[in-house]
Amino acid sequence: MRVLSLALAVAALAAPVTLQDVAAQQDTARADSAPPPQSLLREVFAYEGGGRDPFMSLLRSGDVRPLLSDLRLTTIVYDARYVARSVAVLRDITTKPSRLYHVKTGDIIGRLKVTQIRPREIVFTVQEFGFERQETLSLAKQEETP
Repeated sequence: MRVLSLALAVAALAAPVTLQDVAAQQDTARADSAPPPQSLLREVFAYEGGGRDPFMSLLRSGDVRPLLSDLRLTTIVYDARYVARSVAVLRDITTKPSRLYHVKTGDIIGRLKVTQIRPREIVFTVQEFGFERQETLSLAKQEETP
């Protein structure tokens, strides 16, 4: 600011200056002294296939549900010739109305991955906190009528 005042005083002594010239000089001085605009560069991460996003809340994400205890195995359509074509129907008992899942081997529901479909049961791989375990869900026993 001091340099600007000194420059204006020297300019006033050297040549007659109009008010518009002084305003133009002040504008150029302000433009020169203004810091350049800063841009913010961020790294962007994409979490693909390596599990869940560690920054996403477990309470808000939909991958926590359904739990294995929330599911009931209602039907298995088992194909002995081509096991990969077998289909199981699961019912989520915690939702109203009950949500149905039609799954094949390799399908993922939340943290549950369908590992194998057998004639009377389905095997899941449960992924929790970096560890995997296998759980089995069986069809309910049918009562025989005389």
